[in-house]
Amino acid sequence: MSTVYELFLKGKSRLKTLPQAQPSLEAKLLLLKCASLCEEEFVSEPEKEISKKVEHAYFELIAKRRARIPLAYLTGYKEFWSKHFHIFPGVFIPRPETELLVEKVVELSSRKNEILVDIGTGCGNIAISLASELPWARVYGTDISRKALRVAELNAKFHGIASITFLYGDLFFSLKKLALHEKCDFIVSNPPYVSEKEWMRLGPEIKEFEPKQALVPGRTGLEFVGRLIRESLPFLKPAAYLLFEIGRGQARKVVSQFDSRWKDIKIFNDLRGIPRVIVACKAK
Repeated sequence: MSTVYELFLKGKSRLKTLPQAQPSLEAKLLLLKCASLCEEEFVSEPEKEISKKVEHAYFELIAKRRARIPLAYLTGYKEFWSKHFHIFPGVFIPRPETELLVEKVVELSSRKNEILVDIGTGCGNIAISLASELPWARVYGTDISRKALRVAELNAKFHGIASITFLYGDLFFSLKKLALHEKCDFIVSNPPYVSEKEWMRLGPEIKEFEPKQALVPGRTGLEFVGRLIRESLPFLKPAAYLLFEIGRGQARKVVSQFDSRWKDIKIFNDLRGIPRVIVACKAK
């Protein structure tokens, strides 16, 4: 039988040629999953022997990763805002740059009773992160994917968050029956913003495995954003905020879609210096 460290080295070696991979990290995470090890055991027990059954399962996962299946779909989780979120194939995988959305909402919060809406909630990572940071808030998460909503509900239960209501529907459709007209303090979204042209250039991890509807809204990539700006207005209080993520090179075109009903429109860069989050305040 092989030891923990021996298997790790073999897995790392097999992942070295994988484009844009992190061989050491990915080999370790897949081994932790297969061998039911925690991080401490991986470090403190490198000579622990691993059964042939676990070894076989490990190399099967390594082979799937080499076939460009996203790591999160193989481990079953993704970290976001220092929390683990359950992830399943067919559900959009959270990205670290989206944490900037959560950060800005927390900065702007009045620390009083507030209503927050997360449009296109996916696995619930934004809504759950905000609910954990702002426990006084009522949070709603909407999505057009029933599968994503089931995963979001699972994640909310996993994190012990009971203050979120998840709703099925396109954009604001499911909110109309909740009498939230001019009652929302924040509307946030990580919307689909990839153009059809950009989609064709993406790697197989995304194109072949992640849900296209969570990434591509139409030909230009701005179709969803335009609707978000227009359709959020009736639900926001005066002086309340709309915050959403954008893609590289979209800032100028997105800002041009705001009219006189908005004020204090700001753009914030992610850690790579890319304009990533738009914050806009509804005029009084």
